[in-house]
Amino acid sequence: MLLKLEKITDKIIDFVGYLTGILLLLMILNVSYDVAMRYIFHDSSIAMQELEWHLFSVVILFGTGYALKDNAHVRVDFLYDRFSPKKQAWVNILGTIFFLLPLALLVIYGSIDYVMDSYTTHEISQDPGGLPYRWIIKSMIPLSFIFLIFCAFNFLLHNINVLKGLEKPLPIEEDEL
Repeated sequence: MLLKLEKITDKIIDFVGYLTGILLLLMILNVSYDVAMRYIFHDSSIAMQELEWHLFSVVILFGTGYALKDNAHVRVDFLYDRFSPKKQAWVNILGTIFFLLPLALLVIYGSIDYVMDSYTTHEISQDPGGLPYRWIIKSMIPLSFIFLIFCAFNFLLHNINVLKGLEKPLPIEEDEL
């Protein structure tokens, strides 16, 4: 049952990761367009520049949950690497419950008023020619942390399955320097 639930949540997270990848591609195209317009045609658009950081923000915010699913998140591995898979699973479970989930809930709780204030005041960019509807990008903060909680649930399921011996631990993604 838990294994099947993990596979379902894996597919949902992979879909969001796929959409995030598309946004990353759009951001690259946007930056390329903006650079070409600025240096070749000596023209630039404030709205396109703001769209760059909007897209970058969404990619980073939603990419954190996707990184958690694939065990590609940042952690201090000098002790963790020496633990057995079951101890690693316990560290992951306890770390998720006592650190990740409270932080995510705190950010969600703290960002709701921030988004609502932007929505009710019809906040727009302060720059002439900037983007309207600033609440849309601000709403990505609580939404992405809700997604992170969903990914944490998936991470917990995976580690419970590791403890039960139903699954192997995920390999730790390492930087190639």
